[in-house]
Amino acid sequence: MVQAKARNGWIIWFSLAVSLLLSIVPMPDFMQIGRPLWPALFLAYWVLAVPHRVGMITAWLFGLGQDVLYGALLGQHALTLTLITFLVLTLQRRLHMFPMWQQSLVLMVVFGLAQLVQLWLNALTGTRPHTLEFVLPALVSALLWPWVFAILRGLQQRFGVH
Repeated sequence: MVQAKARNGWIIWFSLAVSLLLSIVPMPDFMQIGRPLWPALFLAYWVLAVPHRVGMITAWLFGLGQDVLYGALLGQHALTLTLITFLVLTLQRRLHMFPMWQQSLVLMVVFGLAQLVQLWLNALTGTRPHTLEFVLPALVSALLWPWVFAILRGLQQRFGVH
């Protein structure tokens, strides 16, 4: 069996780099509490779209880059992005069958679990938030999922990423 050569992998890495930039773009103070989980959204899309090219190792390396960018505890974001990738890979076939609104709900739960792990890690380092504000980014990210999906699907089809 002849396998097709992987094409345009740079689009994946470029979009992941853009997600890192989106995650550090300054926002007004009142919007900061609900900052979307851009790296998690973009990574979830690519894991669903091309699981043979983007997986756990990619998530771990990308998370380490996010740790360095944020100046966080090394491995903190790597662990949460790897958890998200594991859960999305586990639910991949089901997610493909779901309509967009159900995908958003499932991803809200996945992102919420990742936020709980992030909260636990923050509590271990002594930087725990005082309210339930840590779950708001999961909700905002779930609401943005249809648009992120449409934009990245357009890029994938335009550049023939497979």
